[in-house]
Amino acid sequence: MKESLSIADYLTRRLQTEGIEYVFGVPGDYALPLFSAFRKGGIETINTCDEQGAGFAADAYARIRGIGAACVTYCVGGLKIANAVAEAYAEKSAVVVISGAPGISERKKDPLLHHKVRSFESQRKIFEEITVGATVLDDPETAASEVDRMIELARRYHRPVYIEVPRDLMSLPCRPPAPRQMAEESDPQALAEALEEARQMLLASRFPLILADVEIHRFGLQKELVQLTETTGIPVAATLLGKSVIAETHPHYVGVYEGATGRAEVHDYVEASDCLLLLGVFLTDITVGGSSASLDMSRCIYATSEKLSIRHHSFEGVRLEDFVRGLLKLGIEKKVLPGIAASRTEAIRKVPARPQDRITVQSLFAEINRILSPEILVVADVGEALFGASDLIIREPTEFLSPAYYASLGFAIPASVGAALANPRLRPLVLVGDGAFQMTGMELSTAARFGLSPIVILLNNRGYSTERHMLDGPFNDLLDWNYCRLPEFLGAGRACQVRTNQELALTLQAALSQKDSFWLIEVRLSPHDRSPALERLAHRLAPQRRTNP
Repeated sequence: MKESLSIADYLTRRLQTEGIEYVFGVPGDYALPLFSAFRKGGIETINTCDEQGAGFAADAYARIRGIGAACVTYCVGGLKIANAVAEAYAEKSAVVVISGAPGISERKKDPLLHHKVRSFESQRKIFEEITVGATVLDDPETAASEVDRMIELARRYHRPVYIEVPRDLMSLPCRPPAPRQMAEESDPQALAEALEEARQMLLASRFPLILADVEIHRFGLQKELVQLTETTGIPVAATLLGKSVIAETHPHYVGVYEGATGRAEVHDYVEASDCLLLLGVFLTDITVGGSSASLDMSRCIYATSEKLSIRHHSFEGVRLEDFVRGLLKLGIEKKVLPGIAASRTEAIRKVPARPQDRITVQSLFAEINRILSPEILVVADVGEALFGASDLIIREPTEFLSPAYYASLGFAIPASVGAALANPRLRPLVLVGDGAFQMTGMELSTAARFGLSPIVILLNNRGYSTERHMLDGPFNDLLDWNYCRLPEFLGAGRACQVRTNQELALTLQAALSQKDSFWLIEVRLSPHDRSPALERLAHRLAPQRRTNP
């Protein structure tokens, strides 16, 4: 780059070259020059109600677009966004966290400047634990190269990075960055040996199965996954975190494998396989039901961005993308024998639900499943909203977002803001419990301000229903808000309360037909009603409860 740019302007330009059109955040005095630079450079700033909301929005934006960004002020903003950044790290979402900070000249003699915690390095040290790279742009000679390095790390590992900019350096010109190295490549010998061993194992198998997870989405390998199942004939299951990594109407799709909450037929299908091809899988307690011991690694080909092992052999220096694309060239064709792979059943079973009957969790999700279309993106929060959504049939790939591993309450509504801006073609359908809503529901104000129109289905069972299942008590109860007054309070949007199946169906149709503002549909549920997924969890935990004191 021949022209001399300020540090703030160079950062703005680099974000633009990555395709970032929006930066989410909350302004503060240390960060104001950055917000101004973004605006002048053509990036719109979306100031949310709270920094955690900005983090969740940037995370959702990154999950759809590949990379996102958030900007906050020093410590009071940075430490509030930390939880959302931790979730992005845990679930591999490339969020660039930018923080304004006290100037270098202001730090002399270690004064007690506002927002400072212990030392001027405290915030950076904290973010080193929850990002794949953290830097302070304290030298104009190296600032541009450091910005490039952070963005490369975010792209390479699909995890957050942290960039701190002292406010007295933001307007200083920076030296053009040094030439960057070519992208990392796989060790060709290790890749060839791994593919040959995988080929032999797949050819020798009788009942192979692909288990695909979120890294297939993060690394943009959805098309390769579809090609792999269609050319080989090997069926595909997904994890809850990777739900919608392949269209769930695909004839080779089996279902969601999710440990204790999963459907028995999918669990049995996976367990019966004599060759599990694990692609981008996080072996979390939710995925495997508490312990990875339930998967016999001697029958697994396990490929992630950080590890490749076949049976008990490990291969170093092999990129996930190269391995998956290499599998397509092996010419493998399998025919699963009839009777071994049980035919896929409809995830939402048809149950009698009379229009005048009170809504149950099961009838609610049956109705949601009925109205899903390729124009809808489902965003599920943690708890019953996520458990119930696990059985939905997502008709297009990558049209389901949830924090199904880190599982932080409050993700869905701010995430719907980021998702709507990342892909305006899709309308977010938000599933959220009253507990999560009371944490971040005010981000509907952000949606209203920027003309977004999510449909929010609020599961109101007057408290934390998942925790009630684990250990009940008054600590799980919440004040029952008058949620339907929210549009009156905000001066925007529509809201209503539904109690019967007929009311729900009519309201959803009205919400789908009107796209000029958000809809909040409060669904009144019994505090003791549970989704089929939560029932399955209760059933599988029952023997454990009887044996534990």
